[in-house]
Amino acid sequence: MGFADQRFTANLSILFTELPLLERPAAAAAAGFTAVELWWPWVDSPTPERSELDALRTAIEAAGVRLTGLNLYAGRLPGPDRGALSVPGEESGRFRANIDVATDFAGSLGCTALNALYGNRLPGVDPDEQDALALENLALAARAADRIGAILLVEALNARESPDYPLVSAPAAVAVVDKVNAATGLGNTRFLMDLYHLAMNGEDLPRVIAAHAGRTGHVQIADSPGRGAPGTGALPLEALLDQLAAAGYAGWVGLEYKPGDRPSERAFDWLPATARAARRAAPR
Repeated sequence: MGFADQRFTANLSILFTELPLLERPAAAAAAGFTAVELWWPWVDSPTPERSELDALRTAIEAAGVRLTGLNLYAGRLPGPDRGALSVPGEESGRFRANIDVATDFAGSLGCTALNALYGNRLPGVDPDEQDALALENLALAARAADRIGAILLVEALNARESPDYPLVSAPAAVAVVDKVNAATGLGNTRFLMDLYHLAMNGEDLPRVIAAHAGRTGHVQIADSPGRGAPGTGALPLEALLDQLAAAGYAGWVGLEYKPGDRPSERAFDWLPATARAARRAAPR
């Protein structure tokens, strides 16, 4: 096995950022990719103008790439916000306003996964109150995702870069996944296994894969340290992806790394061209 046996999707919110948003799908296609994913592109607006949504949809369709993953509104990324759904008040309201907008946009492009970042802990706010709000909003998002035949993803980040984010281990994120599935009865909420964040947290990645591959709905990678392309750090990413495949994971692997001081189109020399093109539909 190896990288050539995986199916990769380019994250257009961290790759190709030297280009305007509407030019990135075509750039990914020119680099050989047939699938892309995105953070919510409008960091200041959970409900952008219809014309903006239509323009991005047209750019994706014209490039001939498939949108496989989309973050729900999470505030400013990259940045200190790190999610909105557990933040009482205006931010939680913005998340709720975004659910149908993002879901309808994703559904119009056949997108099969929506990612919901949990939200930072706030000084002076009861963590139990934030967790109750998070569960309520995640249940709303899971039901919306189910309406378009998609899964909802819950992600662990790393404590070094996101010290106020409460889900900084695989078990913590998987526990939330289980709570949402119990609340909705839908079973469509899954773990987003980001190997970079888990490595930064010092987790035993082979053990994480063995324990949680069955609950994993999407995988993202970057090397560590540095969050660069595979081969720029110390993670044995090829071996880890082989272990995931052996454990039954056959879904997409999102490239969520920084290209470094070179154009993004030159940041894929580690990746066989055959791995950039989808050969079969991703399982739900």
